[in-house]
Amino acid sequence: MAKSKPAQKKVEDLTYEEALAELEEIVATLEEGQGQLEEAIRLFERGQALAARCGVLLEAAELKVKQVVG
Repeated sequence: MAKSKPAQKKVEDLTYEEALAELEEIVATLEEGQGQLEEAIRLFERGQALAARCGVLLEAAELKVKQVVG
C-alpha cells in the first residue's frame, strides 16, 4: 500500500529553507528512478516551481542586503 503524503503547501507560501529542503527531497527521489512516469513528471514540475521560488527569494534577499550596505 502506498504511504499517504501530507498536503503540500503552495509554493508561493514556502520560505526559502522549506522550498530548498523540498527541492532536495524531490531531486533525491527522481535520482532513485523508481517511480512511474506520471509521478516523475509531477515531481519535476513541482521541483521547477520550487527552484523558481528559491530564485525569487534569493533575489529579494540580495536587494535587501544592497539597500542596507548601499
